[in-house]
Amino acid sequence: MIRLILIAIVVALYFIFSIITLPLSWLIGVFSPRARQLFSYFLVSKTFSIVVFLTGSKVEVRGKERIPKNQPVLFVGNHRSYFDIILNYSILPPLMGFVAKIEIKKVPILAQWMVNMNCLFLDRSSPKEGLKMIHDGVEKLKSGISIFIFPEGTRAKSDDAMAEFKGGSLKMAEKANVPIVPVAINNTSAIFEDQLPRIRKAHVIIEYCEPIILEHLTKEEKKFLAKNVHDIIEEKVMAHRKEL
Repeated sequence: MIRLILIAIVVALYFIFSIITLPLSWLIGVFSPRARQLFSYFLVSKTFSIVVFLTGSKVEVRGKERIPKNQPVLFVGNHRSYFDIILNYSILPPLMGFVAKIEIKKVPILAQWMVNMNCLFLDRSSPKEGLKMIHDGVEKLKSGISIFIFPEGTRAKSDDAMAEFKGGSLKMAEKANVPIVPVAINNTSAIFEDQLPRIRKAHVIIEYCEPIILEHLTKEEKKFLAKNVHDIIEEKVMAHRKEL
């Protein structure tokens, strides 16, 4: 429980600190929206790095050098834990936003930080809002901001199988003409979800796979893009599991 208490203290201090930093980020944004994004990303990613450190976990990162440089990408990953987001924000450089469920937008301070960091909010109950989210994602990608999505739609309840990927959000990459980077995330649930509410150290493997360049694909390959990306990630996840 000590790890959980320490992490709770860090998170609480960050929210208290937000009383100062959120107005400051707004002021920075008046002069430069991009500077506000970088400022927000720096604060949140460093806080998440502290949280990861406090878990005592060994985080093994593979394939980071495969991520295309100097251009935005669509990261596509499997989803098992809240730590999937925390870890990737602590690993990946700016600028990047996650696709999150619309309910999070009801949490005032958290929602504002997410807006500052280019996150998108998905209302799964409304197809119209889903299309708007994809459009907004395309605009962010075209402006140089990477997007990270979990096409399973929600956190998986078991490590035994990955749910089918919902292909609609992958259209962001095609419409914005950016590469897709499949991300295989393994054993993050062992940090928290597997023994709620305790935090335990774990060996986590995150692998950034070879980017998929859409213009190199045939029409047939594009037709089954969601399944192909799913299979790439699942194969890596299963291979990693043998090492844990």
